[in-house]
Amino acid sequence: GEREGESARIPVARCLMRCGRGCSFLRPGVHPMPLLATPPYITPRTSAATAGPATATSSGTCSLRVRLRAPGRSAASSSSRLPRAMAATGADAAAAPPSLLVFSGGTAFNGVVEELKKVTTRVAHVLPVSDDGGSTAEIVRVLGGPAVGDIRSRCLRLSDESTLEALSVRRLLGHRLPLDPSEAKLEYHIVEGEHSLWDGVSRPYRETIRAFLVYFHNEILRRPVETFCFTNGSIGNFFFAGARIFFQSLDAAIFLFSRVSQIPAESLVLPVISTNDRLTLGCELWDGTIIRGQNEISHPSNGRREVVDKDCNSCSALPSSIKRVFYMSSEGCNLLHEVFPEANHTVLEQLSKVDCIVYAMGSLFTSVCPSLVLRGIGETIASRSIPKVLLLNGSHDRETIGLSASGFVTAITDSLNRTYGDPDKSLKYHPKDYVNAILVPEGGQIPLDVENLASKGIFHVLTVKSVHDTKVGVIFDPVSLIQALTGLISEHMDARLAEPDPLTENVTSVC
Repeated sequence: GEREGESARIPVARCLMRCGRGCSFLRPGVHPMPLLATPPYITPRTSAATAGPATATSSGTCSLRVRLRAPGRSAASSSSRLPRAMAATGADAAAAPPSLLVFSGGTAFNGVVEELKKVTTRVAHVLPVSDDGGSTAEIVRVLGGPAVGDIRSRCLRLSDESTLEALSVRRLLGHRLPLDPSEAKLEYHIVEGEHSLWDGVSRPYRETIRAFLVYFHNEILRRPVETFCFTNGSIGNFFFAGARIFFQSLDAAIFLFSRVSQIPAESLVLPVISTNDRLTLGCELWDGTIIRGQNEISHPSNGRREVVDKDCNSCSALPSSIKRVFYMSSEGCNLLHEVFPEANHTVLEQLSKVDCIVYAMGSLFTSVCPSLVLRGIGETIASRSIPKVLLLNGSHDRETIGLSASGFVTAITDSLNRTYGDPDKSLKYHPKDYVNAILVPEGGQIPLDVENLASKGIFHVLTVKSVHDTKVGVIFDPVSLIQALTGLISEHMDARLAEPDPLTENVTSVC
């Protein structure tokens, strides 16, 4: 194992570090082809569904217009308008679909990624690296480093499915070991390369993936004091961790995983903090209680090694509502141990140029807010005049019990303003500077307090068709959600086209 791992690492290192762009042997089923070749864009689909607009006004004397848009109708018209709007802005814009940046965790937004890919692949997925539950927790406990589970999960969702080999690689990296510890350790012989999961994976791919699995295993064996538990372990997480440790770089590991899983070059999976160190999320409640660790905030396990249960009814309520989340040192336990890591510069760069910013549904305080509390994120978002869309949850969880729609907006605003941290680092922007549109799943449990939203300057609220999930309750219908999101972007483009050009509006012809 030791010698095999060492010999396998040399050509991969040469490939990724010397030529700088990778080689064709890392791309399954397509030989030879550069890794960073740009795939053709997928034109937005239009819907055949038709329905008339439905309009409702809020109660009382408030003049807020809440447009309860029929999902099929809005997307059909707005999606078809999108290419025309882009064409009107020039040849360069016409060649490219809209670009988005999505703040999310590794679970809830995964359900709509496939549908989003049909409209655009120009998406920057920004994810936290502070998850300390499940398979990720065991890797962090034994080997240290940032949590890679959410990033691995999103990479797999974005991976190619066009060839049999690509599907085989996706199946292999998405496989989890059994729940029983002894059975899990026994099945880990997958690393030897003889398991049926390797069927359909060509030799170059097999050698590349196996090299980093072997390297991961060697790292575990070098730490005899810590016994690694393989229960429910993710092969993709093991591969990712091996690559990160080998390169001593989270970014390099993401690059390798993205090429192995054949993600479109325009799709970026970005850790909100680019680090090779362990990150710990802390939480301050309104009663002064401090909770250490993301899993203890959202899905506490009482110290037991077990599969994280994300059922919305599986956890007891917090003793008090959440005031804020923050980062703390790995050994810290109170506010004196708060640390202030830097935001990934690539995230800030993407924020400054995308066409739309999305705060995805999911765990508000442990999946979305950890990406918002970093310096530079709030400043950049507030400076942009683009759609900034909140995808409202369909039901409450342990973190958001008692919150209304405006409460979600307040939590996002306070996080971006860093309201309750160091006063010297806080901002004073208004909610409308961060959120200017909300998409709501039809039949959701979160109270839609439109008057409070109006008082915050948010007037664009759209209801989207939903479906029922047995574990989490009401969720967005993926097709309708992407159609509604496309509609918001096209409306913004139309509005920009309608604005007079300050360089030509006062020009008169002279005969």
